[in-house]
Amino acid sequence: MEGASGDDFEDQSDLQASKKRYHRHTVQQTRQLEMFFKECPHPDEKQRQELGRELGLEPRQVKFWFQNRRTQMKAHHERADNSILRAENENLRTENIALREALKDASCPKCGGQLTPGEMSFTEQQLRIENARLRDELNRVSALVAKYITRSAIPLNILPDFPFDITATGTSDSVAVPSILEVASRPGGVTESEKPVIAELAIVAMEELLLVAAETDGALWSSVDGTKEVLSQEEYFRQFPRGLGPRLMGMETEASRETGLVMMNAAGLIDTIMNVGRWVDMFSNIVSRAFTTQVLTTGVGGNWNNALQLLYAELQILSPLVPTREFFFLRYCKQHSERVWAIVDVSIDGLRDNPAPQLRCRMRPSGFFIEDLQNGYSKVTAVQHIEADHRQTENIYHGLMCSGAAFGAKRWLAILQRQCERLGIMLTNNISARDLGVIPNANGRRSMLFLAQRMTSNYCAGVSASIVHTWTTLSGAGEEDIRVMTRKSVNNPGEPPGIVLSAATSLWVPVNSQRLFEFLRDERLRSEWDILSNGGAVQEIARVATGQDPGCVVSLLRVGALNTSQSNMLILQESCTDASGSLIVYAPVDIPAMNLVMQGGDPATVALLPSGFAISPDGAVSQRTTQEGGGAGGGGGADLAEASSSSSSGALLTVAFQILVSNVPTAKLNLESVATVNSLISSTVQRIKTALGCC
Repeated sequence: MEGASGDDFEDQSDLQASKKRYHRHTVQQTRQLEMFFKECPHPDEKQRQELGRELGLEPRQVKFWFQNRRTQMKAHHERADNSILRAENENLRTENIALREALKDASCPKCGGQLTPGEMSFTEQQLRIENARLRDELNRVSALVAKYITRSAIPLNILPDFPFDITATGTSDSVAVPSILEVASRPGGVTESEKPVIAELAIVAMEELLLVAAETDGALWSSVDGTKEVLSQEEYFRQFPRGLGPRLMGMETEASRETGLVMMNAAGLIDTIMNVGRWVDMFSNIVSRAFTTQVLTTGVGGNWNNALQLLYAELQILSPLVPTREFFFLRYCKQHSERVWAIVDVSIDGLRDNPAPQLRCRMRPSGFFIEDLQNGYSKVTAVQHIEADHRQTENIYHGLMCSGAAFGAKRWLAILQRQCERLGIMLTNNISARDLGVIPNANGRRSMLFLAQRMTSNYCAGVSASIVHTWTTLSGAGEEDIRVMTRKSVNNPGEPPGIVLSAATSLWVPVNSQRLFEFLRDERLRSEWDILSNGGAVQEIARVATGQDPGCVVSLLRVGALNTSQSNMLILQESCTDASGSLIVYAPVDIPAMNLVMQGGDPATVALLPSGFAISPDGAVSQRTTQEGGGAGGGGGADLAEASSSSSSGALLTVAFQILVSNVPTAKLNLESVATVNSLISSTVQRIKTALGCC
């Protein structure tokens, strides 16, 4: 063999030197990138620079990482679509084989003889039609959901079009009416015969949502006092005769729409709403739990366009007195232009049931109309159209529920705006030392916000009258009934193990909701109602604003012992408020664990049992006063005058505590623990009333 020349060695050396050196990210860098990607999969240049500076990476490296991650997600969706296509193709092949076998034995229907070429029997004709239908089925799965079926002029009524009494428990002594959860959890999914009905309902619902959201001529919506819109039922049923059919007997209509700017682009909003887990996290004040029962289509083009899902959701009011609302519904997402999207939800409770499920509520086409403004913001129109039975509503919540404000469009949009503001602040990295305060860095600030978010979600999940909760009513010291509930905490991340006792009560307070919120969140006034502070001074040692409203803030409080300067307790507290109501949630925290979080450590390691307050404005007190012949909640005329000049100014307050009564999950609850929490919550309510002068 001939030896290589010196020039050859130099060329090889240059070639090796020119090879790219691949950078392997650390575990911490990958974790931070994944966390950011979940919230914002399309960061702009400024965000990439800030993230790269924080993680020690070049902006170009951050850009390539996000590009690769989006490619992985797109490939995942494509693989899922391909598996559906393969299954449908296999079904079509099987049907074609059966069709060919049937054609071999085809005979004349008149004489019974073998058919000659060119003749077509009735059987062959039907088989050809069936074959064409199967081909269309394959095309419908791979193409747009709008191509599932051709439009039909026959009115589409998913539920029976005859009125029936929704208070009945069954159609007869021998037939039990299924629950909404049973219908949604039924194995097997949607059958082939049900897919066209669901697809047609999705198309009809989307058309209705677009018209209802954009209507401006006053035929459908009429303004009341310039602040509230009312839907004309007569005009509605005239324009939309298809869909769910007439209103069911015993149900009342709750219809509303609201438009506003949201601090998130359209792509982020679509990802949040179509991902059921992120949807629950975003709207934890309203959605107590939800899950996807079936994904019919995942969308086309690597995004959510024409995605169609079946979901079960349980919506809540933060009170043990108000039963949750259950819905089994389809969710359909469609991109109407380059910058315009719409997501519609509509109930399908009676699709496969005879008799239909026992209904307390159902959802007519509702959802979001989203227009991307290309500046990081979106213009969102929320529409909520629900029919519900109000006959079992507690008296103090009757005005809130009947007004439609409890689950109305204003509440959904207000929470969305507030949560997007919070998310934007959470993802901000360019923070001055003055804004950080005692928090060492941006990672510590973000970890503190994540911990507060988990604390608030835990509080919301444990205070409602969900069907998974079993509340027991106790007799309180005052006029309010206290509901208690126990649960075992075993291997629950972020919670101490053992027996947890939850106690809650709801009451009407003749005080303006904003005044009540400011009183309860003020650390300087905390000793007036917080029994556990033992009269000690409360000092705010760290705070992070989570929105433009000064009432939206996460605080770390130090509670000092009475007559001493030493601190013996830390409290993490989050307060938030919007047009729909307010929340104040807090929990005692371990000092070493909190120090670790503020250094940027994992907030999932901190065990919390949150307590707090949920406040809703009440604009219907005057109506209730007329019906009952006096004020509610025991407030006198002087107190009402002090709270507000309007006799309808009041607030609905829910007080809830969670206490670990035993660190052994197998232990039994004793009556002493129940009596203690009963006394605690009764005393807290009494102190609040006394401090506000409404005893």
